[in-house]
Amino acid sequence: MKTTKPTKQRKRLHQAPPHKRHKSFSAPLSPKLKKSHNTNSIPVRTGDSVKLMRGDRKGFEGKVARVDRTKYRIFVEGVTREKVDGTTMPIPIHPSKVMITSLNLDDKWRRKMLKRKGISKEAEVPEEEIVEEKEPKPLKKEVKKRRTTRKTKKSGGA
Repeated sequence: MKTTKPTKQRKRLHQAPPHKRHKSFSAPLSPKLKKSHNTNSIPVRTGDSVKLMRGDRKGFEGKVARVDRTKYRIFVEGVTREKVDGTTMPIPIHPSKVMITSLNLDDKWRRKMLKRKGISKEAEVPEEEIVEEKEPKPLKKEVKKRRTTRKTKKSGGA
């Protein structure tokens, strides 16, 4: 994070290019998936099964039908609202308000990414082993200070 000003953060969020918006589409994984993949969250994609965690339809499970990166919303199958004229329309949901219950692993890049994220947690080494492996740091060389000479300004007047 480069700034703490909310206005600048909102501006960066809404002006972000699609490849950077992808990261902000992450949703937490279910406890079962957390254990199997060793990661807490992952960006939502079409085909994933999600469970709604907030709102009127809390607890509803369904597949992600569509992902709208321009408006930062996902659409879940079965989560619809009936309009006055009788037609149904899907309700947009923010990805942070859902929990992923099953992943769509058809994409090889997604499988690689999951593997990469999981390895970092598996590779954690206890602190005792880290202490033994550390080598003593070499002593820092003394830095010689330069002498600075002050030039006095001679007055040009009387």
